[in-house]
Amino acid sequence: MGKVWKFQDAKNHFSEVVEKAIHEGPQFVSRRGVEAVVVISVKDFKERTKPTTSLVDFFQNSPLFGVELELERKNDLS
Repeated sequence: MGKVWKFQDAKNHFSEVVEKAIHEGPQFVSRRGVEAVVVISVKDFKERTKPTTSLVDFFQNSPLFGVELELERKNDLS
């Protein structure tokens, strides 16, 4: 776990919080003694949010894969 900053300290030392997030890992910010937010690097964010499978794999592994759907469109444009 990274450092926990009090909100006011994080505001006053924002550039340091950002540098530490980039080089040392997530930085937690508390407000009124309760952890409120986490500052992380873009690299860490992308690693944590990237999909684990491709969209094609997702649909192929769906329980609905192979189910025939009957889709109709109305010709009325209004």
